[in-house]
Amino acid sequence: MSSAKTVLLVDDDADFVEMNRMLLEQNGYSVRVAYSGRQCLAEVSESRPDIIILDMVMESREDGFEVSRELRNSEHTKSIPLVMITSVNDSIPFRLEPDRTWLPVDALLEKPVDPQLLLTVVNKALQPDAQLRQERKARPG
Repeated sequence: MSSAKTVLLVDDDADFVEMNRMLLEQNGYSVRVAYSGRQCLAEVSESRPDIIILDMVMESREDGFEVSRELRNSEHTKSIPLVMITSVNDSIPFRLEPDRTWLPVDALLEKPVDPQLLLTVVNKALQPDAQLRQERKARPG
């Protein structure tokens, strides 16, 4: 049985998925993929990943927002580290930032994502002390 941490990589851009799947696997991660928000939720219900990397805009402009909120509102998934990737900040007149209600993610990365930055964020999010912080953050109050 492998002790590799499992990353669920969710994006509708197959080239982006393949490039980052290879990067993550070369760095010791087990990678599962989904190409839509619906596929992401189905994958998570079958097997809980250690971290989710989620595109913001897929089937609709709100897809990533909706999926992130659904993941955070579920007892089964609320403590899974969630990294959102997007190119939306280039096309809107304000900057999106993670917050507890509208964009409940642990990190927001801009596309094109620098491979080293992605690895750094994933590694940091999977540290044991980061998990404890996430569990505390997910609790009400």
